[in-house]
Amino acid sequence: MEKDYLLKERPLRALLLFALPMIIGNLFQQFYTMADSMVVGRYVSENALAAVGASYSLTNVFICVAIGGGVGASVLTSQYFGAREYGRMKQSVSTALLTFLAVSLALASLGLAFGREFMVFLKTPEDILDMTVEYLNIYFMGLPFLFMYNVLSSMFNALGRSRIPLYLLIFSSIFNIVLDIYLVRSLGLGIAGVAWATLIAQGISAFLSFLIFLGELRGYPGADTKMESVRKFYSTEELFTMCRVALPSIFQQSTVSIGMMLVQSVVNSFGPQMLAGFSAGMRVESICIVPMAALGNAMSSYTAQNLGAEQEDRVVKGYRAALCLTAFFALLLCLALELFHFPIIASFLGSDGTMQALETGSSYLRFIGFFFALIGLKMCTDGLLRGAADMKMFTIANLANLSLRVAFAIAMAPRFGIAMVWYAVPLGWLLNFLISYGEYRTGRWRKKCVS
Repeated sequence: MEKDYLLKERPLRALLLFALPMIIGNLFQQFYTMADSMVVGRYVSENALAAVGASYSLTNVFICVAIGGGVGASVLTSQYFGAREYGRMKQSVSTALLTFLAVSLALASLGLAFGREFMVFLKTPEDILDMTVEYLNIYFMGLPFLFMYNVLSSMFNALGRSRIPLYLLIFSSIFNIVLDIYLVRSLGLGIAGVAWATLIAQGISAFLSFLIFLGELRGYPGADTKMESVRKFYSTEELFTMCRVALPSIFQQSTVSIGMMLVQSVVNSFGPQMLAGFSAGMRVESICIVPMAALGNAMSSYTAQNLGAEQEDRVVKGYRAALCLTAFFALLLCLALELFHFPIIASFLGSDGTMQALETGSSYLRFIGFFFALIGLKMCTDGLLRGAADMKMFTIANLANLSLRVAFAIAMAPRFGIAMVWYAVPLGWLLNFLISYGEYRTGRWRKKCVS
């Protein structure tokens, strides 16, 4: 496959070629995070599952910072690639890697110092607080590996090489699941076992990603990948340009996660049984939105490369193709959840799961299954705006989404029950899409290319 297929192939085919490896890879990534929940739910206790679920709202903030930073930084890389400016492309890559290494170390220190205080603030039930903090402390130690892997994956995608992160994710996922079972069942490490398994698997995957990416860069002309001076290796000018896209992307990703963390505090107040069921439902939802997220990221790189190559009309055709793919995936997901919601939730909780936990999780899946088309529309439109570096309305749309979901859940759930938490979700998605689509229709994104 040619490296510039996003610029040459028919839009539908180009997006599929780009998105499918990401979908498969992200599914493997979600499967091994889901394996953490399934292993502790089945082989430790329902409270252990609730503890992993309680920590998920906080760990997801850090994950989204890593993903948002990687996707934002990769827009600049994609535009340099499309414009054939390989020397600047290499410099932007090295600048991004060093910057996010420093960010990950700072966030890891923050998490280790204040993890317990964060979970107390989120109203984590007292009987699972110690387990939650134990899991988080190990997780924070592996944060630099998480950042390195996610930034490198975004850089591979920016170059149209989305199959490489796929292969690494398959390896990491299988290795993580094997370690989960061994450390929890055979060694009896409990909730700490799944945390150590994740750290080890991500560490090995990040190291392999770095070695492979260095080899990939050597195939492009321009500045030497070893960089003869610090000035060539790290550029403050490239950093500032990158931040124009990366910071709003990080802000969008992290604020949505912070909003969900606040929503999680509402769920926590309903007790560990409902928390366990809701946590299982959220894990399934995170798998279901993988195709939509992949299409959004595909639109980001597709838009950036084609704007860099001055092929604006091709971006419009790609957007229409992405919406068709969204409709297809949304229909499949709706059918799957309506037919199999109860056995899916039961697979997390095992034979010892309480009826309250089972009913909470299955009710969430039955409801949310009808609305995945909305998040697909939102993500594809957001991806186009992000790829064009049209970040103002992109940021406003995602803040509106966050604000509505948090306000609705906090105001309504204590009065009318936990179901209000998930009623807020499609309302936020719809508002986000309407704002982003309005910006797309103005055509301003055609003039926003940062390079």
